Amino acid sequence: MIRPKSKTLGDLLDEMSVTRGSQTALVFGDVNISFSEWRKEVDKFARSLLSVGIKHGDRVAVLAGNRPEWLIAAFAIAKIGAVMTAVSTFSTSRELNWCLNQSGAVALIMLSKIRGQDFLAGIRADSPELSEQQPFALDSPALPELKTVITIDGETEGAIASWSDFMNRNSLYSEEALLDAQASVNPEDICYILYTSGSTASPKGVMLAHKGVIENGFDIGERQHLTEKDRLWLAVPLFWSFGSANALPAIMTHGGTIVLQESFDADRALTIIRSQRCTVFYGMANMVRALKASSYWSNDAVETMRTGLTIGLPEDVAFIIETLKAHELCNVYGSTETYGNATVCDAFDSLEQRLNSQGKPLPGMDVQILDRDTREILPSGVIGEIAIKGHVTVGYYLEPEMTVSTFHNDFFLSGDLGCLDQDGRLYFKGRFKEMIKTGGINVAPLEVEGILVAHPMIKQAYVVGVFDHVKEEKVVAVVVYEEGEQESEKDLREFCREELASYKVPEYIVSYQEINLPLTSTGKINKLKLKDELSMKLD
Repeated sequence: MIRPKSKTLGDLLDEMSVTRGSQTALVFGDVNISFSEWRKEVDKFARSLLSVGIKHGDRVAVLAGNRPEWLIAAFAIAKIGAVMTAVSTFSTSRELNWCLNQSGAVALIMLSKIRGQDFLAGIRADSPELSEQQPFALDSPALPELKTVITIDGETEGAIASWSDFMNRNSLYSEEALLDAQASVNPEDICYILYTSGSTASPKGVMLAHKGVIENGFDIGERQHLTEKDRLWLAVPLFWSFGSANALPAIMTHGGTIVLQESFDADRALTIIRSQRCTVFYGMANMVRALKASSYWSNDAVETMRTGLTIGLPEDVAFIIETLKAHELCNVYGSTETYGNATVCDAFDSLEQRLNSQGKPLPGMDVQILDRDTREILPSGVIGEIAIKGHVTVGYYLEPEMTVSTFHNDFFLSGDLGCLDQDGRLYFKGRFKEMIKTGGINVAPLEVEGILVAHPMIKQAYVVGVFDHVKEEKVVAVVVYEEGEQESEKDLREFCREELASYKVPEYIVSYQEINLPLTSTGKINKLKLKDELSMKLD
């Protein structure tokens, strides 16, 4: 496959609309959108963005599932040099407001309701001005930077504009003005801010640039041997780097078709995969277990699957390959900070290599294994910290100190353990940071602990990840109550659910009276030992 010439996302869409114009680019339900039609809608939306004063470098937040509107908005934002701030649909209203304020978003494009969560009502509660003011001129003390709110599924009301009314503004800005704005976009400009959890109490805004998304995405697609005939089933969220910085550019740069599923549902997924004859799988073992447990399951439903990407234990990868008959499935290693992947197995690697290793570094990626204490480069076969240079983030938005601490000699320090063999293949060996990964999504223990200790009955809280065969890790909390206080686990989980995305809510909450809190020599909680004790207790 020929590498695209384009180095910005806006130019990439234009290039694909010329070379693949009438070919189907997006499928959503009964709707088929060609590359040319996608570009036309993007250009209209981009001119509308310019009409309300959104300019190069401005942050524009998008809160929606895997829908065409997400992709239209994302490429329109990119065309004018603004920055797409992707908001998780698992967010609570508190998390959404935090994200809008941390990013300084000047506009929000949103679904008002997602899976029963009324996000628009949550914003109105903090910003009643939404109901009183005019569109594109919001003035709210709670969200001081936010001026424009656009609802995909609502009507124009107060300061809120509907998607269709906003799109109609495109006539206020000329095509020539859009071309001028697009020409000012540099390949090194930031196109995405993607939020990811880690060791900090709040999510970190990872900044990714146009050029890295396109080039790394193309190379990821090459490892899968993608072609214009491939059809990607995309149910992993676009707000996640696995979707927007990995699957999207991988399939798009190869001229394939993106089959969107708004959010994962096993029954619906099997219907989509069967009817659309999808060939590319992106997901985890827990998703495949749900597919196989569905009453809609049959081997015929997934008979067209060929390749794709996953992560997990060797037995998980083997289970996915055997269940989906995706015999060219690729194992990978990466993070949001590395544009989704740093190493990827080749689809034609041996099964043993794809089960046990995470592949060789992608072109443009340099992977080293460092001694955690001395930062010396370790020889092949020796386990140390995985460090990556090349297509890596320029840093965390408005977090310069954290950015500096995460790099050493221009190498991104992953916080993960691994080793390289003599052929340069990476073998992931685990993590030494406290970050929890559940169902493929990062959870910061400090964030969950902060919510728990806000409960009036709780004095202290400690959160760890405990091994789980389905999700890789499950979130588990140990709480210390105020003297004479006690609360049921069910009520505590409900308290957490009001403030935290569902995947962050602890699956188990244990009172310190049920377990001895292990301490370090300095009197601090030893979380590694706590994790071991909880693993034995919950086994």
